[in-house]
Amino acid sequence: MYSARDQVENSEWLDEVEATAERLDMDEAARSRAADLFLSNVPETDRSKRAVLATSVYVAGLVEGDSRSQQRVAEAADVSRLTISKRYEALLESQGLDAPGW
Repeated sequence: MYSARDQVENSEWLDEVEATAERLDMDEAARSRAADLFLSNVPETDRSKRAVLATSVYVAGLVEGDSRSQQRVAEAADVSRLTISKRYEALLESQGLDAPGW
């Protein structure tokens, strides 16, 4: 869980979550979930925040039924596809969510 302080301290990053989801034309439920996932997993260092941002957007799409490929999300968030690939299962698990069965 996160606090209102987390939202204030990470407002620029939340704007970037929204902008990334906008570039991907994601629906409101996925955008909201992405912000929640980011705030629930925000790292201490700015260096890791972009990776968490991208992974949060990807996972939100999976969970909310508005998914995009790892490559599309990576391009929209300016990270490598491998960044998302390495992190998304751990993020799902940490939030008690199930990965889709492909």
